[in-house]
Amino acid sequence: MNSLRIAVIGAGIGGLACARGLQAGGRPVTVFEREASASARSQGGVLDLHQPTGQAALRAIGLLGRFRELARAEAQELRLVDPVTGALVHREEPAEAYAPEIDRSQLRALLLESLSPGTVRWGHSPDTVTALDDGTARVSFADGATEDFDLVIGADGAWSRTRPAVSSARPAYTGTTLVETVLEDPGTRHPALAALVGPGSMVAGAGETMLGAQRDSGGRVRVSAEFDGVPLGWLSAADPDTVRADLLARLGGWHDRLLDLLRHAEGGFVVRPVYVLPPGHRWDHTPGVTLLGDAAHLLPPHGTGANLALLDGSDLATAITTHDDPDQAARAYEDVMFPRAAAAAEADAEIGALMAEDAAANAGTARELLNERILGPAG
Repeated sequence: MNSLRIAVIGAGIGGLACARGLQAGGRPVTVFEREASASARSQGGVLDLHQPTGQAALRAIGLLGRFRELARAEAQELRLVDPVTGALVHREEPAEAYAPEIDRSQLRALLLESLSPGTVRWGHSPDTVTALDDGTARVSFADGATEDFDLVIGADGAWSRTRPAVSSARPAYTGTTLVETVLEDPGTRHPALAALVGPGSMVAGAGETMLGAQRDSGGRVRVSAEFDGVPLGWLSAADPDTVRADLLARLGGWHDRLLDLLRHAEGGFVVRPVYVLPPGHRWDHTPGVTLLGDAAHLLPPHGTGANLALLDGSDLATAITTHDDPDQAARAYEDVMFPRAAAAAEADAEIGALMAEDAAANAGTARELLNERILGPAG
């Protein structure tokens, strides 16, 4: 089995979790990542890892203890604020260890550090993946080189280059766009805003518009405005001052304390249209290729995707290390992953409806509903 040729495409947290599980089980693996290095770009915001999903995955690959050293239980606090009065209308107390927060960059670094040196081949950009007639798969790179593997695992996200080997599905725009920015060192420079957000997250919503803020481990506050029912490309991030003015105009009538999160933001704005794959997306089993995480089941950013990606990665690694045949392992993994992903999509839709109906009343039920649907009531 040590002669197996296994490739993971993408060095996100799901792909790295799979690679870690494979190496812990004595299986060789190579991870291909188009970015030039681990520090080539910002890794984004904060993740809450749930006990039955993300934390269970880290336990399976031997990294739960290290995660707990880095995670912040206090950051689970959620504050809901009235958009017009600026008053606190609901506060969800942090649980001891149910879903502590960790910066995505910290989690990725933790996973990278757990791998053997040289596992990740940085600056290698897969162009296409092709399933071959003998049950293996070929990875073709942008520089014209090719390599063949017994199993290629597509962990390359929403716009996966691996997915076309097994499925013709493509992400579709949901009509929701996020606009993100950052407040640097608000504790010193904007103490009133730091107090508004608290140690975790703050959300205010009105109709199809939501404004959220979340503290990371470095004390920064990441601000995100969400607009539903807007056309694709409705806002360009080219000119920060223009974007800021547009956002403030759209939030006319909101309380000044909330608008100050946008007025004092530094570092420009990032516009992120939200895409999803069809609910229940699946494919006919294709020897030599499988998918995990967003490449397999892209959902809106409601805290589900990272947990599922980690669970996919650890489950696939376990299947490969406990089966003699990688094709049997991929089948066993897909038999578990497909219904779990479909259940998560259904739960995510219900959570979205509940939060739109009454965020304050339903905020405390979202995680429980999601985990019950994915793992069952005893999960």
